[in-house]
Amino acid sequence: MAFRLPGINHGKQQILRRKEAGLISKNVPKGYFAVYVGEEQKKRFLVPISYLKEPAFQDLLSMAEEEYEFNHPMGGLTIPCREDIFTDLTSRLNNNGS
Repeated sequence: MAFRLPGINHGKQQILRRKEAGLISKNVPKGYFAVYVGEEQKKRFLVPISYLKEPAFQDLLSMAEEEYEFNHPMGGLTIPCREDIFTDLTSRLNNNGS
């Protein structure tokens, strides 16, 4: 007996279109995701998926949601904060995880 899941094919088509458009980078290692940070000039950072459970990182995601909703100008997750604030936060998260 076979089950039909129409959303599966649609999801695969969306992923293929995103790959063709260059929105999915092959340079992101497993267990990480890319974010763009900065006020005017955006810089790309690779962030461990484990940060998603951290309250301080969740605050940044809330800021991104308020600022951009689902329309991120870089084609990926854009976080609207200064680069130095972001690097300070992620260095503290790295030190806490050690």
